[in-house]
Formats: sequence, C-alpha cells, structure tokens
Amino acid sequence: MVRLKRRFPFVLAGPSGAGKSSIARGLIDRMPLCTFSVSDTSRPIRDGEVDGVDYNFLTEAVFRERIEDGRYAEWALVHGDYKGTPKSEIENAVAEKKTVLLDIDVQGSEQIRNAFPEALAVFIVPPSLAVLEQRLRGRKTDDEAAIQKRLKNAITELKRMFEFDYIVVNESLEDSIQRVITILDIEESRASRVELSEALE
Repeated sequence: MVRLKRRFPFVLAGPSGAGKSSIARGLIDRMPLCTFSVSDTSRPIRDGEVDGVDYNFLTEAVFRERIEDGRYAEWALVHGDYKGTPKSEIENAVAEKKTVLLDIDVQGSEQIRNAFPEALAVFIVPPSLAVLEQRLRGRKTDDEAAIQKRLKNAITELKRMFEFDYIVVNESLEDSIQRVITILDIEESRASRVELSEALE
C-alpha cells in the first residue's frame, strides 16, 4: 500500500567518546539496508584501524585539494585534523536504495542537514562528563593535551544537542543501539517520508 519515497542520510553525532562509532557498527550489523559512510580524514591512522574501512586516510594537502574541488558534502577541521564526507558516499547509497549512516561531528551534521533537508539527525550523549573522560582515557589513543582538548570541545558540542531530531543517552551500548533502531523504524513510517505504492480505486 505504501512505501518509502526515498532513502535518506542518517546522521549520528556527538562528542568524541560518546560512543557513536560503536553504535554505528551495531546498526550496520543489524540492519541490511543501512550502509556506513566512510569519511576522509587527514589524521594519522591508529593501531587496529584499516584504511578504506574506518576512514580514508589522506594527507592534509590531498584533503585540501578535494575541498577546493567541491567533493565534500560536509567537512570540518576537528581537533586539528580535517574530516569530511565525500558527496559520492551519500549519492551512491541513495541510488542503491540504502540508508547511508554518517558518524560525524556537530559541524558536519549541520552541513549535511543544509545539503539534505530530509536527513535524520540523532545526537549521542554520554551519561556524564566524568564517564566521557573515563571513556577517552580508556581508549589509550590520545595524550593528556588531546584528552583535555576533546573534553573542552565536548562541552561546546553538548550545548547544541537540542538542534537534533532525537537525543539518545548512551549508558548501555546494546540499549542505545536498540533505541536508535527504533528511531529509524519510526522515521521510515513518517507520513512525509512515504507514498502510495499503488493506485487506490
């Protein structure tokens, strides 16, 4: 009777350490029509990361060239490094009738929603700043200066959470994944997103 008019970008944003990447991986594992957008970044690759899977790792010079060429749907300078989503990632996913999942920051989310008004945006919140700090330290990927910078940026980002469609407090990873899945299911049934699949007599 009805069907989804068009797949749409699905943004997960929040401060570094809130758990959005872990939630994103959980969604990909459980939702076959959801595909992950691989972002470009100029930051160094970390132990355990795979180029082309976690990020496309570029030099700063190459990244800046791609900005000039207009290749990005969104990009930002985050914690001293460039990060961005190629337009092709979104366009290809929509063409394949898949919901493209973007794990990005607050700046990037704003750009995506300006470029794609139909995008759904969910903000992932840590239970507290103390838990956020604990998670950042537990990753053992940043020095003290970087951790303090991320915590400072988190406070700025948290002040913008009410600009988003939904807010999910990530106390339990599994509960948060299920909550985000529910949000996506609800949005795919929203009247403005569906159309008649056959004529009514």
